[in-house]
Amino acid sequence: MSTFASSRETTEGTIYSVTGGDWDQVASEIGSAKEERVVVNMGPQHPSTHGVLRLMLELEGETIIELRCGIGYLHTGIEKNTEFRTWTQGVTFVTRMDYLSPLFNESAYCLGVEKLLGITSDVPERASVIRVLMMELNRISSHMVALGTGALELGAITPMFFAFREREKVLDVFEKVSGLRMNMAYIRPGGVAQDLPEGTVAGIRELIKDLRKSFRDNAKLLIGNSIWIKRTKGIGYLDLAGCITLGVTGPVLRSTGMPWDLRKTQPYCGYENYDFDVITSDTCDVYGRFLIRMQELEQSLRIIEQCCDKLEKLEGAPVMVADKKIAWPAQLSLGGDGLGNSLDHIRQIMGTSMEALIHHFKIVTEGFRVPAGQVYSPVESPRGELGAHLVSDGGTRPYRVHFRAPSFSNLQSTSAMCEGSLIADVVAAVASIDPVMGDVDR
Repeated sequence: MSTFASSRETTEGTIYSVTGGDWDQVASEIGSAKEERVVVNMGPQHPSTHGVLRLMLELEGETIIELRCGIGYLHTGIEKNTEFRTWTQGVTFVTRMDYLSPLFNESAYCLGVEKLLGITSDVPERASVIRVLMMELNRISSHMVALGTGALELGAITPMFFAFREREKVLDVFEKVSGLRMNMAYIRPGGVAQDLPEGTVAGIRELIKDLRKSFRDNAKLLIGNSIWIKRTKGIGYLDLAGCITLGVTGPVLRSTGMPWDLRKTQPYCGYENYDFDVITSDTCDVYGRFLIRMQELEQSLRIIEQCCDKLEKLEGAPVMVADKKIAWPAQLSLGGDGLGNSLDHIRQIMGTSMEALIHHFKIVTEGFRVPAGQVYSPVESPRGELGAHLVSDGGTRPYRVHFRAPSFSNLQSTSAMCEGSLIADVVAAVASIDPVMGDVDR
């Protein structure tokens, strides 16, 4: 080995240069085609690509001949990070994957941990009802972003103002319940972090009335609107065969007429005890997916109303499993420095029992052990089937954590939806998929 290594070889080994990959390959192939074609790079900073999504378009005129998705720009490493934290600490990481629907990430993960622990049936009913309540509120806030930004990207600014107005009201509830508006880490293995604050159910009942009335604003603006229909009807077409082949779930799948919703087909958290409808459409296009999300808002409100009824009957019931070897020892209160353990709780732990102090220290720093095994626990997120695959080697940390992210699977359909259509329709198709790149680049 020479003193001065070449540009390719160093004393540490071979150095590989990354120079664009697909882009160089696509650009070099243009000259060999007889037709006059142009390659356009849409993203990864394009405002309508829902985060750092890169689309490479090969065009003939304004018609898309070929479309490729470029992902991997987010570099979160959430799954790998989770393997170096305790089972409870993992919630703080997974909640940040699909940052528009964090409570679904938390639910899928915690349901998996509870299966491995064998405590699924021990989770208190009140905790399960609160989980359903929070998830359905989260479904509304997520759909508000999908509908609002989707309309904005096609030139309609007022629907976005209306959608984000309603989303803010839902985030206010999250802040009241958990102390945070997003990435709450509120759902924990064994239950939830704390019970609902006083007056929450009454406040949610008032919110339901407000939302039900306000949702009509966007419905009046867009449903049946001739301009909106021209931009969405027949655009981003993907039939049932295409969805099944690509593993597409959620509103995109239901827009083909297939009523596949895990809340009905594989119930969890007691969803079998709620009365609601699975919304479908048979248009297979952007307009159908828009209608599905609009109508799912009402179904979520129906479920939330039923949650409020159940919570009133379960007033005072526990929200965490009774097993103190699993339950995180928290009694949270709102203090001058934000949400944290109440001082009375800390005084009791530190001043009355050495055993309590040791237990508190060990469960917070080391965590509980989970029997060896592996499990897959899916939930129906606003984007489709979100599944957590957890592997335990019997220790206090996960051996492997991997998520079946709906945004990742659904993004595969972009090429099928867009090739052969106009470049102006790419934005509408991507918006109807509603991908979140934090969900893709885990």
